[in-house]
Formats: sequence, structure tokens, C-alpha cells
Amino acid sequence: MASIFTKIVAGEIPYYRIAEDENYLAFLDVNPNAKGHTLCIPKQEINKLFDLDDQAYLGLMLFAKKVAVALEKTVPCKRIGMAVIGLEVPHAHVHLIPLNEMDEMRFQNKVSLTPQEFNALAQAIQENL
Repeated sequence: MASIFTKIVAGEIPYYRIAEDENYLAFLDVNPNAKGHTLCIPKQEINKLFDLDDQAYLGLMLFAKKVAVALEKTVPCKRIGMAVIGLEVPHAHVHLIPLNEMDEMRFQNKVSLTPQEFNALAQAIQENL
């Protein structure tokens, strides 16, 4: 069964796209820890990050770095945190989270954005890529 991320890649589920190339996709998390919380995924459905072959793994990290730089230019923060959890969706992914305090990495406190705020934020990050 296809993961929710595979359905996003296939265009079956709406999302707030940040960046995309032939192998990777970045989009805003719809249940964010902080404003700008972004997910970077390989388009190929692979369950675990460390199951990616070396080229795909390094490609995902370089893609995530590019997105993180744009994210930091867009969302005021002290730094961009990166987490790989991977239990909630069986599809390798990297969380990029603008941080001003450690609680924003704990996946307990969430922020709410309207669809208009998500769209505006996605566009602003895209402009900094």
C-alpha cells in the first residue's frame, strides 16, 4: 500500500510544495512543530532512511541542505534543526524545523496555520531557493 508521501508525489493529495527535482520533494508539514517545518523526501518509496542506497542518501541530504538554507533565509530563527524519526510514515523523510528553542524539536507542541498562511510561506521559501 502506498504511503501518504507516495500519494503526495503522485499528486493524489494536496500539499504545500517548497522544492522539487526528479528524485526529491520538499513540502510544508501540515502539522508543524514550528512555522516553516518542512519535510524532504525521496520520490521513490523506501521505508527507512538507511535503506536508501548511498547515492540516494547523499542526494537527499544535499537536497535538504539547499531547502534548509532557503528556509533559514525566510523564517526568523536561531537555526534549522534536522530530525529523522520515521515511525509515523513508512517512507524515508527528513524534518527541517526552524528553531528558536529546543521544545520545537520535541514533536509535542504544534502550531496552526491557515491555508493562506501555508501558501504564502511556501512561496516565500521558494523565492529564497
